Amino acid sequence: MIKLITMRKLILLLFAVFFITVLPEAQTLFTYGNNSVDVKEFLRAYNKVNVAPVVNKEKSIREYLELFINSKLKIREAYEKGYDTLATFKDELSALRNQVTENYMNDTASFNALLKEAFTRSQKDIRLGHIFIPYKTVNGVSDSAIAKLKINEAQMQLRAGKSFEEVALKYSQDPSVNINKGDLGYITVFTLPYEFENIIYKTGPGKVSAPYKSKSGYHIFKNNGERKALGKIKASQILFAIPPGASNSEKEKIKLLADSIYGQLLKGGDFAKLAGQFSNDYISGASGGQIQEFVTGTYDPVFENVIFSLKDGAISKPFFTSHGYHIVKRNGITPIATSLNNKTAADDLKSRLEKDLRMNVTKERMYNRIITAAGFKKLPYQEQQLWLYADSMFGIKNPGVAFSINHATPIFKLGDKVKTVNDFLTYAMTNRQIVGSAAAKPHAQVMEEFKRQAAFEYFREHLEDYNADFRNQMNDFKEGNLFFDIMMKNIWAVAQNDTTGQREYFNRNKNKYQWQNSADAVIFYCSDEQIAQQLLEAVKKNPTAWKDEVQRFGDRSTVDSGRFEIAKIPGLKNITPRAGMVTGIEKNMDDNSAAFSYILNVYTNPSPKTFEEARSDVITDYQNELEIKWIADLKRKYPVKVNEAVLKSIIK
Repeated sequence: MIKLITMRKLILLLFAVFFITVLPEAQTLFTYGNNSVDVKEFLRAYNKVNVAPVVNKEKSIREYLELFINSKLKIREAYEKGYDTLATFKDELSALRNQVTENYMNDTASFNALLKEAFTRSQKDIRLGHIFIPYKTVNGVSDSAIAKLKINEAQMQLRAGKSFEEVALKYSQDPSVNINKGDLGYITVFTLPYEFENIIYKTGPGKVSAPYKSKSGYHIFKNNGERKALGKIKASQILFAIPPGASNSEKEKIKLLADSIYGQLLKGGDFAKLAGQFSNDYISGASGGQIQEFVTGTYDPVFENVIFSLKDGAISKPFFTSHGYHIVKRNGITPIATSLNNKTAADDLKSRLEKDLRMNVTKERMYNRIITAAGFKKLPYQEQQLWLYADSMFGIKNPGVAFSINHATPIFKLGDKVKTVNDFLTYAMTNRQIVGSAAAKPHAQVMEEFKRQAAFEYFREHLEDYNADFRNQMNDFKEGNLFFDIMMKNIWAVAQNDTTGQREYFNRNKNKYQWQNSADAVIFYCSDEQIAQQLLEAVKKNPTAWKDEVQRFGDRSTVDSGRFEIAKIPGLKNITPRAGMVTGIEKNMDDNSAAFSYILNVYTNPSPKTFEEARSDVITDYQNELEIKWIADLKRKYPVKVNEAVLKSIIK
């Protein structure tokens, strides 16, 4: 019998497909007792199960309708019995809610818009020019006014026709400008912060952006050219690092070593072994020099340009970057997917998007949506009084005046929730300090953060009201658990434990339980095909010592022995079994496990099964009998009436 925990998961999965929230405007398809189910609810469930075209639509719909009705009857009975009011049921449903809530804590429309935008940008690489003027001078003095004057001068010179390279060398304080002359090489989506990416991808080829003010300084970007995205590169490297402060003679020795290793590679030397022995990139060196698959804009442009210029399998000559000398090997390239219908590509983009700071865009939109939908309302109180009151509570200072507020004073309302001064003080107590500093945030900033925290807390608690998908999933969980619990009590546990009922059923139906073609056999179940092959060879050498051989493999192999129908013995396929035979290996494609069998005796004549031999089948059949009787009782309790005219309209 299926393990109960596995069965519960299976039931929840089925109900995620089976039951959808009722749409009241639809036509009623059937009623059961005082309850009704409409066409849309049924069709949404049916269409999710039957994704492929069916040969006989009427037969398919009518059969599914019978299953659907029976399940609804069982769930209604569970409600009537009060299963949904039990503490254990509520706790489990609450735990399930907590598990899935975070998946719905984003604005779906905003997320999908960002996903589409990221996909579109992933289709091309942009060669980027950059001029950067920080607020801080070389002496560490912060002067944003001077920085603004310089960026405006740079912009004016670009407008006057001076080359980007010339202006970058004159004004840019990017540390690498003397080497790259303002040319950062190619970048693609997710390479740079979202604020920069937005400007760059909106700047046409050959065009220069307006000055942009960031937290660190001013920027001007240039689109030096575009190309179709190259994709993800797989490469290996051997790095000969140059230590800081190395003398010219030390640098020359490192260069000679790189040339020597390159010579060995040309003679057929093993790249992976040489990387493990000589590379100063110890992480990739431990993997034979293989570096993580990357897109353009990830590494130094010189490093990337060399790899992109190679053919698959080719090895570069030693070349120099700021890190030292490199020898690289191009192992292959994964082209960029051209459609979001490519599930692997879509999942990869979603994963990168969820980790990116641009997700703050969805949070901001969601926050605004929540406070609008929930009806945020600031309640009457004096802000200055609250700030002074907070200071006195935190022991900062005592203003020596009487307050017009206290801990119970309401400060704002969000939906059906009212937040008080006490709620604000509790939040501020642990959130008012600037991270990594002894200084405190301004009171107004703390209040804004408190409002946001309250909004998302409210949204989380009322998620069913805001998100139909979440509401449907929670309904699926609830009804799935109710179905499981009542089936366990009324059918599964009874059929499993009622040995008297099992025997009575067996005695009434003995003729059903006959051995046909069967055999005494030992079935070996192995964790994978390789283990199965090793055990098979050992058993073939000495079949009678199979118990000893199985023990050597520990938990990588298990056995089942007894009499089995021929069709249930793995490894036989179309082979006629014979005593003493060890079958071939049969692989389970679902989990890559493998099995084979050792045949002891073969029976070709039919013979009756004993109760013990038939018991697993008896339990299943007895369970079906109990369920049929129970459904008949439920239909008497909740009479079912199908609107045949509506049903026929569905079939047509």
